[in-house]
Amino acid sequence: MEQVDAPPPLTGVTPYLSIASRGGQAAVELYSRAFGAVEVRRMLAEDGERLVHSHLRINGCSVMLSDEFPEYGMEADVVPKGVTLHLQVDDADEWWARAIVAGCVPIQPLADQFWGDRYGQVKDPFGHCWSIGSPIKAPKAEA
Repeated sequence: MEQVDAPPPLTGVTPYLSIASRGGQAAVELYSRAFGAVEVRRMLAEDGERLVHSHLRINGCSVMLSDEFPEYGMEADVVPKGVTLHLQVDDADEWWARAIVAGCVPIQPLADQFWGDRYGQVKDPFGHCWSIGSPIKAPKAEA
């Protein structure tokens, strides 16, 4: 994957994902296919396999990730829970379809919601939950 120049995240909250079972590089590839991620920076461990750090841009924002490193005090094989990464997009159906084709699994079907968004949730193969939403589109008027 080609790396691009982009400024580091300067404000706000940036999610930093831990990826189990040496899946960091595979996660970067999946997020590229599923969510259009562009990798800003990649740093590999001395073994040339484990991902020490990756900075991604997804939908205009930063997401960072790395493999787990139990030798530095990180827990091993942690199952992600309690956090959902939300993508507010222009076309939820398009983003949803791309995520499913890339290997994400639906956990809440994409549907029109009472608050005015088309919204659903998927889980990626690494256990992270993503929600996808966009405003419900008004029906097109017939000519």
